[in-house]
Amino acid sequence: MPPTASTVRRTALLLAGLVLLTACGGGGNEPAAGTAGDGAPAGFPVTLKNCGRTVTVDAAPRHAVSLNQGSTEILLSLGLADRLASTATWTDPVMKGLEKDESTVPRLAENQPSSEKVLAEEPDFVTASFESTLGKGGVASRDQFEKLGVPTYLSPSDCAGKDNTGSSDGSRTETLTMDAVYGEVRDLAKVFGVPERGEKLVASLRGRIDKATAGIDASGTTMLYWFANAEAPYLAGCCGAPGIITEELGAKNVFDDTHEEWPQINWETVADRNPDVLVIGDLTRKSQTAESAAKKIAFLESNPATKNLDAVKHKRYVLLSGQAMNPTIRTVEGVERVAAGLRSFGLAG
Repeated sequence: MPPTASTVRRTALLLAGLVLLTACGGGGNEPAAGTAGDGAPAGFPVTLKNCGRTVTVDAAPRHAVSLNQGSTEILLSLGLADRLASTATWTDPVMKGLEKDESTVPRLAENQPSSEKVLAEEPDFVTASFESTLGKGGVASRDQFEKLGVPTYLSPSDCAGKDNTGSSDGSRTETLTMDAVYGEVRDLAKVFGVPERGEKLVASLRGRIDKATAGIDASGTTMLYWFANAEAPYLAGCCGAPGIITEELGAKNVFDDTHEEWPQINWETVADRNPDVLVIGDLTRKSQTAESAAKKIAFLESNPATKNLDAVKHKRYVLLSGQAMNPTIRTVEGVERVAAGLRSFGLAG
């Protein structure tokens, strides 16, 4: 359907506002604050503390934009496909069971979209999984969106107990737990006016972890998590989503001595630590080398520094989606698959 004249005018104003904010470092007037006066929707306004900010939403969003796959899959799992104007930045196929709902939501870009594309959607709420998406070098800053009257929400798992300064994926000052993910589910459910759905989803996720880890004891088993890149591989440090998986199973990450989220470590160091099991990211994006599991395995089995690893010689590979290796609801999928893998290898009680 072609845009109406009013839509065109509003989009032009939003885009002009963003240009001015970018040029002036954020000037401009604050939008009028919403009130809880007569006619306010039941349960609103909703106010949250989020990554050092106070976020207020005056009514449940009807035209939201989710800028990362992780936050999108939470919203789809909450039955909110009809409230999503669009999504962006995907590494994997959508989580099983959400295919039909996901197909109804337009995708702005496989990777990071421009701010102009996002604002052309006229969002009434913007959510993201990573601070880099709503920060310097990202789509636009939270200040820029909020000064245009668009509330934003950032996944707590990417800010609580995490230092994102610098050019890397950040480092953990505190060990991540699933409570941060559960908190995100509850926050978004509250913002969209469906808190009971949030509680139901959290209960389901907890139940799946309990079932996957029942009776398991992988103490003494060492693991390595490889996300992407063959020449300078991104391998998991101690305390992000892979740390949750490792802790739930009682195993040990061979690089638990680094707090960096995804440090780049050479293969000679990997060979020295010789993990029992390799957890391999099976990504469909194309921004790094060796994104797919097939390409990673081909590299491992031909590279002189890795082909004699115990895990390679015995083909002890567990394949995970990129989202299962990020702090999202799919980290639960990671727990399930790694637990199943360890049992199949005879490395868990």
